[in-house]
Amino acid sequence: MRKPQLLIDTDPGVDDALAILMAHAHADIAGLSIAAGNVGLAHTVRNARTLVDLLGATIPVFGGCPSPLVRMPEEDAAFVHGTDGFGDVGFPAPVAPVADEAAALALLRLTRERPGELTLVALAPLTNLALALRLDPTLPQRVKRLVVMGGAVTGHGNTGKIPAEFNIGFDPEAAHVVFEGFPEFDLVDWEATLRHAFDDAEFDQWLAAGDKRADFFGKIFGTARAYNASHDRHGVVAADALAMAVAIDPAIVIRSERRHVAVELDGRLTRGATVVDWAGRLGRPANANVVLELDRERFAALIRGALGAA
Repeated sequence: MRKPQLLIDTDPGVDDALAILMAHAHADIAGLSIAAGNVGLAHTVRNARTLVDLLGATIPVFGGCPSPLVRMPEEDAAFVHGTDGFGDVGFPAPVAPVADEAAALALLRLTRERPGELTLVALAPLTNLALALRLDPTLPQRVKRLVVMGGAVTGHGNTGKIPAEFNIGFDPEAAHVVFEGFPEFDLVDWEATLRHAFDDAEFDQWLAAGDKRADFFGKIFGTARAYNASHDRHGVVAADALAMAVAIDPAIVIRSERRHVAVELDGRLTRGATVVDWAGRLGRPANANVVLELDRERFAALIRGALGAA
């Protein structure tokens, strides 16, 4: 059986790193398009190259837009991921190259070359996807599936704008463009991430049993893990890994609901919030398959495989 074929938009980032390790272990990666988000674009591009070096893989890396579409962000996530996005470990300069093609253009080219084959996995603010959509609104017709890590579907976000989740809140206009432009997508939100955290002791066993990938992840995860522990986030929280599990194995989803989801752009306290029409009051077609529950054992098996602890 052919492995899933993935095109990944990402802003590495600790949890992005785990998701990319999962993708390499269980799927084929057509490319990594890189956004700013967790930290600035120079860091996220470097981190993507570091991951490609670690894996010994030939995966093209495409640098993307260094800022949101309209407004500069009020915050990044360096306080969680470290100044460099990888826990400030201090890895040597990567060898893997950066392709001489902008991320948005690469998204369009690769989907034209492989129409209907690629699952697009959006783990970052949606700037690159929005730019690609504005250049070519037919992009959704060529994508097999779109899986988005983003949002907080009942308003329990993780940013200074209380209802907003980081990826959507970093570039709300881009999220608006994507949510309006794609007729359907899978949405894996922040609240689902918290519900599917792993027990610390169990995760430590996986790290101990793993190979060089586990050693690498254990190093970069220290800063984020300490932050989560000090902010009442229990267990190992892995947002992008959860979305990647849905992308790799769609049957892993046990419970979901199809609803219309929009993005608040103007609210003083709610800018970047994902607004879900749970009761169908707006009369608009459902665009999002909101993922609510996954098979935990299958999720755990995917991560163990990514760490070499299967």
